[in-house]
Amino acid sequence: MLKIRATRVLAAAALWTALASAGHAQSRVMDIQDQPGYVPSPEEETLPAQFQRQMVYFRTTEAPGTIIVDTPSRFLYLVQPGNRAIRYGIGVGREGFQWSGLLSISRKAEWPDWTPPPEMIARQPYLPRFMAGGPGNPLGARALYLGNTVYRLHGTNQPQTIGSAVSSGCFRLVNHDIIDLYERVPVGTKVVVRQQRVL
Repeated sequence: MLKIRATRVLAAAALWTALASAGHAQSRVMDIQDQPGYVPSPEEETLPAQFQRQMVYFRTTEAPGTIIVDTPSRFLYLVQPGNRAIRYGIGVGREGFQWSGLLSISRKAEWPDWTPPPEMIARQPYLPRFMAGGPGNPLGARALYLGNTVYRLHGTNQPQTIGSAVSSGCFRLVNHDIIDLYERVPVGTKVVVRQQRVL
């Protein structure tokens, strides 16, 4: 009986710790705000191992050259021949701003300017109405525009947000990763955004 009680106490403690950790992680995600003008150090742009760019085994019916965004896992895959893909860690849209669909890259830009839309200004009134491209720009070093939407694959001046759900619907990569992706894909590249986990 004592052993059962002790087991229950330990299980309850473990559950409380897990819930507290999850709550802390959720509040951390919700508290992240844009930081226009902030320039991260090279050390800050070094990602945890799981989010670093790497070649992985990847089975798909999509053709090589296709981009697949796996929102739940926080990964972007660039499909390669032979059941392989280059995997990038990404930041995704926060709750209420996630979406799925099939688009293509309609435009590419180096060090893009940033004009926050009115809806974003309403949510974050401190944001500038316009910001020229550069190292402190929240869009980062490159942007790949998706169809005729407001969404983009882009760099970031907040590398700590990779692996988190923080954006207004765009997908962010650290600058050295978006530069790598930018060089690999042309305008017209197919982009598949999925809400269900890619296996």
